Amino acid sequence: MRGPRISTGFTITYLLITINVAVYIYTSILSGNPWLTSDAVLAQYGQNNLAVMNGWYWQLFTSMFVHVNIEHIFGNMLFLLIFGLRAEEMFKPTEYLSIYVLSGLTGNLLTLLYGPNMVSAGASGAIFGVFGATLIYMRRAYRQSIVAALLFAFFFLIINIGVEVNVLAHLGGLLIGLLLGYSLAAVRETRATQRFSYRYSF
Repeated sequence: MRGPRISTGFTITYLLITINVAVYIYTSILSGNPWLTSDAVLAQYGQNNLAVMNGWYWQLFTSMFVHVNIEHIFGNMLFLLIFGLRAEEMFKPTEYLSIYVLSGLTGNLLTLLYGPNMVSAGASGAIFGVFGATLIYMRRAYRQSIVAALLFAFFFLIINIGVEVNVLAHLGGLLIGLLLGYSLAAVRETRATQRFSYRYSF
């Protein structure tokens, strides 16, 4: 299996953080408040379930980069920095971005289960996906039991439950991240085994 790669230069994680911060600055200007995103801006650029159900499907994507207030984006970007830099050591840039986007989209799709009155925003679903992918990839890559990884992943999910926390977005992102991380580790292990068998088959 391919070993970890150390990221150098302007990384995907820093790019994602830059995009999130830039969007927050933009929504702060629209809101007229640097500390809090207004309800009107959240309804426009976050995920307004009623709007999505009426065809505003693009909100499923844009809401991944919109945050409710300064504390929200600070916490999310801190975790993205921690888990994202780790992910860059394990995944190709395209794999990392796919995990981020697919996890975020899955979390937002599950958010629709809250019904038409729900308005949400944030990168948490995508970040939970990156966290889950790196956690289970490392366990699978080193042929360790994944049970402990799953228990830790869901413990981390539980301790982040709180008032006004979008649990379904976190859960959806985490599940997809775990699935993608495990699949990538399994595929690379299979390829490594095949190469080894081929080299020593004569």
